[in-house]
Amino acid sequence: MANETQLIFKPDQQNYTIIREFAASREKVFMAFTKPELYVCWFMPVELKMVIDSMDAVTGGGYKHTHYQSDKAFSFYGVFHEVIAPELIIKTSEFIGLPVKVQPVMELIQFDSISANKTRVIMEVVCPSITQRDAMVNAGMKPTLDVTHQQLDILLSI
Repeated sequence: MANETQLIFKPDQQNYTIIREFAASREKVFMAFTKPELYVCWFMPVELKMVIDSMDAVTGGGYKHTHYQSDKAFSFYGVFHEVIAPELIIKTSEFIGLPVKVQPVMELIQFDSISANKTRVIMEVVCPSITQRDAMVNAGMKPTLDVTHQQLDILLSI
C-alpha cells in the first residue's frame, strides 16, 4: 500500500500540518527538499513548468521559484531561517501572483528517520490568519500534495 499524505487542520487554528512517509533515507529525502536540481523534479504537478530562479538552502539563504501554466505565472519566495541537515528546515514562504498581496507563512519541516530507508516528513505551517489558511487548504492543496508526493516517491526510488 502506498504512503498517504495527511493534511491536518483544526477550524479554530491558523496552522495546518502535513505528514508523509517516504521509502528513502532521511539524507536522501532532505536533499530532495534542498537541492534545486532535485526540488524542480517534484514540487509542482508536471503540467506546471517550474523554474528555480534562486535557491540557497542554508541558514540565512533564500529562494524563489516560478511556475508557468498557459499564459499564467506565479511564484513562491522566502528565506531559510534555519537549515540543519538532514533534520530540519525553518523557512518563510510567500505566494506571488494573486491580485492582492498575501502575507508569508512560516514552515517548519522536520525529517524523522524511521529506519535506514524510511523517513517521515512533518511540515507544520503557520499562517497569518485562519482565513488565509482556509483559502490555501480550499484551493486544492490536498490533491496537489498527493500528486507532488507521488512524484517525490518516484524521484526517491531512482
